[in-house]
Amino acid sequence: MGDTAVILRLTIADPVPGVAYSLQDKDNHPIDPVIASEGPLSFDVPVRLSADNRWLGPFVRREGPERRFVYIAIGQSAGDPGSEWSRRAKIDIHDMPEALRDAARVGAVPEIVLPGRGKDGTPACATVRGPEGWKLV
Repeated sequence: MGDTAVILRLTIADPVPGVAYSLQDKDNHPIDPVIASEGPLSFDVPVRLSADNRWLGPFVRREGPERRFVYIAIGQSAGDPGSEWSRRAKIDIHDMPEALRDAARVGAVPEIVLPGRGKDGTPACATVRGPEGWKLV
């Protein structure tokens, strides 16, 4: 069995309105930035899942032998030079439950809903975790 194309959905529940958000590729380039409004903001991330359950693709980053994650770029990092923020949110994907990985292999879309703001009300950054974890759309 070869690599399987999978879509992961990253949804920011409460992004800061007026701020640019985008996916960030392995070369640190923002891809298709959007300006947040009052509602949730979703990114569908094309990735591949190998036969041995490694996440691969142009948006997948790694730390060590197991950790895999995707960056959401924010403000200047998302291509808005006028933004007061230059941040990234790191979204772990390596710890997705096996049942969801298996469902993704046959076309289901795993989604994680993320908080969009830190305690101070500014865009959430660093490692951002969804309080509900991964679920199927």
